[in-house]
Formats: sequence, C-alpha cells, structure tokens
Amino acid sequence: MDEALFVIVVALGISTLLNIFLKRIGVSQIIGYLLTGLILVYTFDLRDADHRVTLEHIAEFGIVFLMFTIGLEISLGKMNSMKAEIFGNGFMQATLTAIVFIIICFYLFNLDFISSLIISTAFALSSTAVVLSYLKSSKEIYTPYGQRSTGILIFQDIAVIPILILIGFLISGGDESVWSIVQNTALSAFIVVGLLFVVGRRVVSWLLHFSAASDVDEFFMGSVLFIVVGASVLASFFGFTYSLGAFVIGMIIAETKYHHKVEYDIAPFKNILLGTFFIVVGMKIDVLYFINNIFLIIGIFALVLALKTLITYMVVKSTSPHTTALKTALALSQVGEFSFVIFAVASSGGLLDKDLESLLILIVIFSMMVTPFFISKINNFVDSFVKDDTIYIDTALAKGRKNHVVVCGYSIVGKFVAKYLDNIDASYLVIDNSPKHVKEAMDEDKEAYLGDMSKLPILEALNVQEAAAVIVTLDNINKKRAICEAVLKHTKNINLIVKVVSHEEKEALKDLDITVVVDGKLEVGRVLVESMVSCQLKY
Repeated sequence: MDEALFVIVVALGISTLLNIFLKRIGVSQIIGYLLTGLILVYTFDLRDADHRVTLEHIAEFGIVFLMFTIGLEISLGKMNSMKAEIFGNGFMQATLTAIVFIIICFYLFNLDFISSLIISTAFALSSTAVVLSYLKSSKEIYTPYGQRSTGILIFQDIAVIPILILIGFLISGGDESVWSIVQNTALSAFIVVGLLFVVGRRVVSWLLHFSAASDVDEFFMGSVLFIVVGASVLASFFGFTYSLGAFVIGMIIAETKYHHKVEYDIAPFKNILLGTFFIVVGMKIDVLYFINNIFLIIGIFALVLALKTLITYMVVKSTSPHTTALKTALALSQVGEFSFVIFAVASSGGLLDKDLESLLILIVIFSMMVTPFFISKINNFVDSFVKDDTIYIDTALAKGRKNHVVVCGYSIVGKFVAKYLDNIDASYLVIDNSPKHVKEAMDEDKEAYLGDMSKLPILEALNVQEAAAVIVTLDNINKKRAICEAVLKHTKNINLIVKVVSHEEKEALKDLDITVVVDGKLEVGRVLVESMVSCQLKY
C-alpha cells in the first residue's frame, strides 16, 4: 500500500510538471499523462507490480466520470435539436467506418471475426477529449464544421455503451450465438435504463433538491458522488459496465436545474481520475516493441486516417458544403481514447491476443499524439486548397434555447449590450451579418452566428419564438425596419427593444408594435442631467 501511494504521488508530480510545460507549447494534456505512465513504468519497473492493479482500478472510475459528464452534455433536448447531426451523420459515419474496417481486418489481415469486430468498432471512434477541447478553446465549435463534428462525436460517445455491453456479453456468453447475445444485451439494457429513468429520475431530483436546500456544499457533492457511483454499481449488478449507469444518470441530471452546478463541481474529480486512466494506458507502452514495429504502426495509422477521412467526407458531403465536409472529416480522422477502454475490456476477457493489443494501443497512442499538432492547421490547410465564398449559418446549438436574449448587431453598442448582459448573468447569443463582427464576438468567447435576421430561416434557427427578448443595435434604418417586421411577423409574444439615433428614425418605426424604442440622443441627455445632479449632491 505504501508503494502504491508513493507511485501515485510521483505520478501526480510528474504529470503536473509535464502538462504545465506541454500547455505552454499547445500540446494536449492527454500526451502528458501518457508520457507520465511511460516514465513510471520504466523508472520503477511496474509492468507486473501489484500496485499497478490498484492504479487500474482507480483509472476505471476516470472513464465512469467521463461518461457521466458526457451524459450531462447529452440531454434529451439537445439530442432532439441536433438529431440530424447525431443520428444522421453520426450513425452513418460510425456504421460505414466499422463495416469497412471489419472487412479489412477479416479479409486483408486474416484476423478472426471477434477480433475484427472489436478492432472495427474501436477504430470507428474519434477522440472526444482532443477534438472537443480544441473546438471549444478555439471557438470553432460554433462553426458549421464544428457543429457537424460535435454531432458525430456525440453519437460515437453514445455508441460506446452498446459496444462495451456487447463485448461484456461476448466474454460471458460462452457458446451462445451472436443473435442470442444481441437479444440478451438489448433486453438487459432496456431493464437497466428503464429502472434508472423511471425510478432514478424521482430519487435523483429529490436527493439533489434536499441536499442543495441544506446550503452545505459537502452534502451536495456527496449526493452527486453517491448518485453516480450508485447508478454505476446498479449497472454492474445487471452485468453491464459501470459506464452505462454513469452515462444514463448523467442524462437524467441534465434535465434538472442542477445540471450546471453538478458539471462544475464534478470536473476536478473527473479530470484527475481520467488523467489516471491515461497514465495507466501510458504504462502499457512498450518502447522496444514500438521501435521494432514503427513502420507497421505508422503504415496502419496512415491507412486508418485516409479511410476515416474519406468515409466521413462522403457522409457529411451529402448534407453539407464541400469545405465543411472536408474539415469535419479531417478533424475526426484520428482514433479516440475510448479505443483504449474497448481493447482493455476485450483483452482482459480473452477476446484479444496480448501482442495484438500492444500493437493496437501503440497505433491509437501514435494517432492521439499526432492529432493535437495538425487539428489546429485544418482551417488553413483546407482554405489554401479550396475557396468557399458561401456564407450561411449553422445554429444547431441555438435551436433548443429558451428564455434567451438575441443581440442583433455587434458593433460598439452591441458590445456594450453584451457586457451588461454578462454582468447580470443573462443567457444570450449574438447575430450579425458582418463576418468581422462575428469573429470579434467569437474571439471574446461569445456565442455568435453569421446571418441576416430579417430572414425567416435565421429566426427559426435562433429559436426567436422562445426568446425572452430581441435587442436590435444596428445603425442602418432600412435593416432595422426589415428585422423588426420579420421578428414581429414570426412571433407576437416577444420583447423587442430597438435603438434609434434620431427623431426621424423613431418616426419611421412608430407604426410597428415595438416594445421599447431607445433614443440614443435622448438617453445621453438624460444621463448628462443625472450626472450633473449627482455632482451637485456631492457638494
């Protein structure tokens, strides 16, 4: 136990120092954790050490909490608003990729069917951790290709659950047929998910409400941990992975008002435990094996990258422009972190040969080490070869919004409006038909979209009919009137606030049912007098 504790402390120190350095040069922290595991295994000779098993048990809960946070992000409402991206593009990409790889593994590499099935499902997945982290930090998650990538990644994350369930039944199924295993899997999953949604929803809502009402953070955090671990144990009791229970309970909490607080509070636990998982994966790296098989590893990686890019491009191209499809395909061309989980579960159950597992892990590690370096270059690479002058809006994230404020225009006044909305912690989004202004808003971490708000498809995409208010800050009177007419025609129950700069503009809009017209010059005069009175009161 003392040795295991010593290894954990050393791992924490090495990973912290490595990731601080790697962050400075823009490299994913996953690489830091993998290198930490590599350093540990060769420094302390941990390949067959007993306390390595302790680390593996801890690491398993990293995946549990990762699946829980993914469940928090995949609420039923969000899935409905992005159903085309998730269940259209996502299903087609994952299915076609798995079919192509199972054919290659079975016929080209002469692997048995079970091994081919496991490898194909793992290679069909991309890296949620690397791709989403980049899209969020670069603000490209709001771009068309960012939305397509996010939708496909969500489907892949959901698909991990049935993949792990299927592997579990393959391990315990004995001589059962594949069809019998699939039937048993579906029936058991239906029972577990049904129990969690029917019974768990009521218990979770009551427990979170009760603990939050106590105003003691420790009670609330304890309740969340109990809920996550309890759901995981329930799933395990029925023969599934811990991840299934955590994922479903995350989706349940996503529908409650405690969603954001839970996500914020659980983040440190998830990140630390997930880091432990990648450290354990790093401990499986055999440097000598990598050197002896470097050309085979790079060759298979290149084949996987090319095939996934081609398949994803064809799937997305059917519903999106060429540049969007190409950027999405390149962003999702790598193999993801859940492949480690699939290989680990399959290998522990005797479904994968140990040497084959070592080769596959090295391919995935090489893929994830390369990805952070080229994903940031995708825009420049594609734009240098393909010129796309088409301007359109992709607002998949905005479709499910309610009680939000729509700020139309992001010039000087629009920026001040956004600032004051931030001060009162209001939910809002920005719409502008100037690419320059949209880019400025995105650089300032705003949710911003490019488009003309006088068009009905844009109003529908922004879910204006469910908005709390629309604030129009534009200067051009013709554009202002067109937008006001379109908004009022689209929905009558809306608070419409419009800025004007002259009496003439006010007269030009007086026939419209605008909630509030703010005269810029009148307001300046009022503020000047109030300031003068305030100065007098000082003396």
